[in-house]
Amino acid sequence: MKSPDRRTVISGTLAVAGAYGMISLSGLFNNANARPSGTFKVNRTPEEWKRRLGASRYRVLRQAGTERAYSSPLDKENRKGVFACAGCNLGVYGSAAKYDSGTGWPSFWKPIAPDRIGTARDYKIGYARTEVHCARCGGHLGHIFNDGPRPTGKRHCINGLALKFFPA
Repeated sequence: MKSPDRRTVISGTLAVAGAYGMISLSGLFNNANARPSGTFKVNRTPEEWKRRLGASRYRVLRQAGTERAYSSPLDKENRKGVFACAGCNLGVYGSAAKYDSGTGWPSFWKPIAPDRIGTARDYKIGYARTEVHCARCGGHLGHIFNDGPRPTGKRHCINGLALKFFPA
């Protein structure tokens, strides 16, 4: 039996690597494995969530999806007020902790109170990230990174579709 030539081996290796990369990148848009487990104060069936949220918000909040950068008007929202979970209206971030991170998503350096959010480890795109979710309904809000401003050094990078803004 003839052994494969160098081009065949390289092409096969690149095809496998490309397929793995595409699977990993799909986690940016549909990361169901990052869903926190447990019981929340607000629970609904998937059908009820779909009816309440609509397709786009359902994909973000219930399937841990990610909206396109710079697509949310909340990224540039600068009025005083509260940013609440779009799934259950729990106030999760205050305008005083919002800042422009330049990433294209609403960013905050801290939640209103630590008990308003929960976190889970997310490995869907090939490395560990900290997923942040609503403590009351478990809705996926976004991720927390260690490159934020003082005093916390945290950047809560939040999907605008996961939030509703209530002006003060």
